[in-house]
Amino acid sequence: MLTIDALEVELDAESGVVRAIDGLALSIQRGETFALVGESGCGKSMTALALMRLLPDNGVVTAGRIGLDDTEVLDLAEASMRSVRGARIGMIFQEPATSLNPVMRVGDQVVEAIEAHTPLRGDAARAKAIDWLRRVGIPEPERRIDDYPFRMSGGQKQRVMIAMTLAGEPDFLVADEPTTALDVTIQKQILDLLKDLQREQGLGLLLITHDLAVVAGMAHRVALMYAGQIIEVAPADEFFASPKHPYARALLQALPDSGRRGQALAAIPGTVPPLTMRFHGCRFEPRCAHATPACGQTVPELVDLGGRQVRCLLLQPGGVGLGPATRAAEPSVGRSTDLPVAPDNAEPLLQVTDLWVRFPIRQGLLQRVKSHFEAVRGVSFSVGAGETLALVGESGCGKTTTGKAIVQLLRQQAVISGQARLKGSNLFDLQGEALRLARREVQIIFQDPYASLNPRMRVQEILDEGIAALQPDTPPDVRRARILRIAEQVGLRRDALQRFPHEFSGGQRQRIAIARALAVEPRLIVCDEPTSALDVSVQAQILNLLGELQRELGVSYLFITHNIGVVEYIADRVAVMQSGRIVEQGLCADVLERPVDEYTRLLLAAVPRM
Repeated sequence: MLTIDALEVELDAESGVVRAIDGLALSIQRGETFALVGESGCGKSMTALALMRLLPDNGVVTAGRIGLDDTEVLDLAEASMRSVRGARIGMIFQEPATSLNPVMRVGDQVVEAIEAHTPLRGDAARAKAIDWLRRVGIPEPERRIDDYPFRMSGGQKQRVMIAMTLAGEPDFLVADEPTTALDVTIQKQILDLLKDLQREQGLGLLLITHDLAVVAGMAHRVALMYAGQIIEVAPADEFFASPKHPYARALLQALPDSGRRGQALAAIPGTVPPLTMRFHGCRFEPRCAHATPACGQTVPELVDLGGRQVRCLLLQPGGVGLGPATRAAEPSVGRSTDLPVAPDNAEPLLQVTDLWVRFPIRQGLLQRVKSHFEAVRGVSFSVGAGETLALVGESGCGKTTTGKAIVQLLRQQAVISGQARLKGSNLFDLQGEALRLARREVQIIFQDPYASLNPRMRVQEILDEGIAALQPDTPPDVRRARILRIAEQVGLRRDALQRFPHEFSGGQRQRIAIARALAVEPRLIVCDEPTSALDVSVQAQILNLLGELQRELGVSYLFITHNIGVVEYIADRVAVMQSGRIVEQGLCADVLERPVDEYTRLLLAAVPRM
């Protein structure tokens, strides 16, 4: 159904010509799910944009072909291409907040797609839009269809984006991180919906994701991408049972779960090399635990090894091989440093008692307050010094609202009652200088890195801003040294500090957001889905970094996430939220292994497993 052959894409950047895709070739059959995985910045999303002919202004396809059935996509005029996008190829973008029009109601955006690509019009199109919103799990779709995007959570915006794409009834779907912002129950619902559409319509699916558990449950074939090249292609079951390429093995070793709790994850050292350079050997060689001198001098080809393809000199005929595949961490890849365990009787650093957050509902020409929506209802919990409390639950249950209320970001938008005591002081009572001093102690990592980073500031300025505002006595040379250290810790190269946020991939932007929160050395960090946009290798680096900071500085985390594997690995205690209330909380092992509440059981049953 879809064939990409010898595709090459270049970007004209300030640092030089970026060869984002180099000789990519793949084919996807009708009704097949083909997963494209790899680290952030490897070219996965650029492949999707090239396929849709939506490359940025500085991007150009320099070689190759893209065939959709009998149509040569790259030869089409732009007017003809518009009939292909949406109707024949639909795309779910990685960042719904930047893909939805902020000044249009979500229903109008879905209706627009329906009227553009199907015969339905008017009331019939609106009814179909409501049906699609219901199918992707939007609660009360008849009412929410008239909401603007800013009134929805990150996961709900993602569902709207999925509904808009599927409403055009395409033959082929490009899904770029379609479940990144979704909790496990909605993720299962969306993935089941995609499977149903495949059965009914023979939908071809190119799935771009870093969630290997989703790949294991969805994909027929897997292609692993690194530095603009595909380095391994295999049937999904064979890929997970016996990965061949050293990079594939390292990725699987980096996955967090309860079995690795208390140990550092096998994070792959270094970062993806800059694609402005000319390569004279294997692109993974500087980070490979098995590299030989020949690996840095000879460019490997993608060779067939009995039904699967691998790009590695060591695995080609006559190569020395890698030895048996294993899930155990390789010494040259990871560290054996134990992560800290919070003391049982640690004094609470943060004590939240009977927290209520009510948003006013305004109506009429004068926008008078008619009632209030209770987003958080009587929530109580504590976070000890050096402890990690995971807050889990479905999208829209109030997790992010709870975090924002604690860091005083909802004072102008909501009515807040209750107490949030940080070292004895109620954060809700602080004003002026006292509030500014408290912000040095409490920071937040936002769920959407693109929307939370100033697009007009370079990364260096973004990281420096918080230190200058909250720690003005810090000398410039100390600030500079701290910024360089933190950038290295989160896996950003030094040259990245002089670039703007739009020049990075979604996962790289998340690393910038994490570095910004760490820059002021807080005592408590509210982590709102901090690893949701990260691939597993960078996720391992970040989780190791958070563990090191907790051990060295005693930092506490309120960890808001839907990734149960991360919860199993990092959390000391877990609180489960449903409809604004905490329905169950306790020690991590107790809640996840012996849940009492029925909602917790349903939540855990929906978790994808390898």
